[in-house]
Amino acid sequence: MANSIDLSAVNFDTTSFPVLKNDLYLRTARGEETERAPVWCMRQAGRYLPEFRAIRVENEFFKVCRAPALATEVTLQPLRRYEGLLDAAIIFSDILVIPQAMGLEVQMVPGKGPHFPDPLRTPDDLLRLVDRNSGFSVDTELDYVYKALTNTRHALDGQVPLLGFVGAPWTLMAYMIEGGGSKTLALAKTWLFAHRTAAHDLLARVADVAAQFLIGQVRAGAQALQVFESWAGELSPQDFAEFSLPYLALIAERVKAVFPDVPMTVFAKGAHYALEQLATETLFDVISLDWTIDPKTARARVDAALAIRTDVVPRSVVLQGNLDPTILLGDEQTIRERTTEMCQSFGRSGHIANLGHGMMPAHDPERLRVFLETVHRSSAELRR
Repeated sequence: MANSIDLSAVNFDTTSFPVLKNDLYLRTARGEETERAPVWCMRQAGRYLPEFRAIRVENEFFKVCRAPALATEVTLQPLRRYEGLLDAAIIFSDILVIPQAMGLEVQMVPGKGPHFPDPLRTPDDLLRLVDRNSGFSVDTELDYVYKALTNTRHALDGQVPLLGFVGAPWTLMAYMIEGGGSKTLALAKTWLFAHRTAAHDLLARVADVAAQFLIGQVRAGAQALQVFESWAGELSPQDFAEFSLPYLALIAERVKAVFPDVPMTVFAKGAHYALEQLATETLFDVISLDWTIDPKTARARVDAALAIRTDVVPRSVVLQGNLDPTILLGDEQTIRERTTEMCQSFGRSGHIANLGHGMMPAHDPERLRVFLETVHRSSAELRR
């Protein structure tokens, strides 16, 4: 399959895009009443798909990210397989393109995941970052992502909206210091408590790059955005309030200042304690939930927080999620039952259906089809 992809067959024209045919995701994210819940999945383009694995046989991970034609092909694969069932596409890229742009080498090691050969170990290592160097440009460093977005927007032909994304500052900082995945994040947390000034400096720098990058993504064709704070749950409420929340708020504020009508989602995995703050102290339109919180409880808490904050401009906050991804390892009847329960828990409006985290390599693609079909049926029935 990879051999049949013409890497030169691309369209980078940002002056005109195809008319959007399915705007269900965008209407829901803006708080409008809709005929059913839109549905998409984090990592919907990924290793569970045999067509994705075929691409990867011949192409290193970051090569796929950096070649617009390949990134477009991979982004479109789930849309083709699940024709008419997905309500959004998310560009194939990676949260770690930001550390790469800032001067760190990142490798994707088969069977291991991301690896930084030379991570940040002490505050002196901040001197190795290039984001404050003369001539540094986020748009130049990450232009390949913009090209992938533009090309994909054209290739979608208005089928569904296209999402862009970034990793959040705390999550990216943790990767940059740990050098990869970690069970304790002890090295990154050492910075929080032993090198607080340096930690805030790094977080602010990452937030600045992330905000610029998101603005550039919209200009390139992204119609909605998501910020992934994947390691939020590794922070206590107190530490989340200091080292994550302000930078999430800053990113949303800066993007909304330029593109106020572009929906933005925050996924602070594991940070249930911060639902109220995310709703009232940031400008995100959508809060994505993992599977460890009851949607009814989350809805009640968010609505209550918005109701009592008289200093906050009246607004609604949509919720996204939150089926446990491992349920897709079960039988079809279990998937139907648990997906129906999920839809009922979120209620008749203000819900974008998704998993509580991303698709997994072990998932059977046909199990995802059951999930998508069930969301369509169950959420539509709720609204009748």
